[in-house]
Amino acid sequence: MISSVRSGSTLLRVVLDTHPRIHAPHELHLRTLEVNLSRPYTEKSMARIGLDGQELEHMLWDRVLHRELAASGKDLVVDKTPGNALVWRRIHACWPEARYIFLLRHPMSMVHSLMDNKKRPDRTLDATVREVLGYAEAVDEARRSLPGLTVRYEELTADPAAVTRSICDHLGVEWTPRMLDYGRADHGEYTAFLGDWSDTIKSGRIQRGRALPAADEVPEALRALTAKWGYA
Repeated sequence: MISSVRSGSTLLRVVLDTHPRIHAPHELHLRTLEVNLSRPYTEKSMARIGLDGQELEHMLWDRVLHRELAASGKDLVVDKTPGNALVWRRIHACWPEARYIFLLRHPMSMVHSLMDNKKRPDRTLDATVREVLGYAEAVDEARRSLPGLTVRYEELTADPAAVTRSICDHLGVEWTPRMLDYGRADHGEYTAFLGDWSDTIKSGRIQRGRALPAADEVPEALRALTAKWGYA
């Protein structure tokens, strides 16, 4: 999954994870898993067998996902970490046959969601807009460069049955209505830095998203992207 922060990715994760064939773990932060070739002879040894640091990291990423999938007993694994958007080229290099889901949300709604975080009272509007824009532009670039399915958070919350059916078609699995009742399954603890941990996600119910921001609420920095993504 390629998404921005506060785009509804945790909701989509748990909805997908409820499917009997799909495992969607908490955020894995693969881009910050690093391989350290700490000695010159280590680098020389790996080069002799055709592996550099990046390729070794890709092997580590692949092993982590394989371990998660094997432990789940399911067929497909979905990683929803928003940071993946910032390294989408490496994600694609590691898994060239991956099937992508691009999750969009009104950019200003993502800003509002971040600003609502009571554990970060130090947030400023300008800094939050820059953060969202950085992620959203990376998502947009990946979406223009890679094949995949675009999903809108607003549509997911308004008509979850239709949207999850399209996702199942994209992933090649049969749709099941149990996806709409994610609260009946165990998706692990909802905690900071591993996804959304708000009361809304903990409710176990898909709830309608907030009303879209008015045009005059959108800062100049977000207007071009907001229009490009089809939000009036």
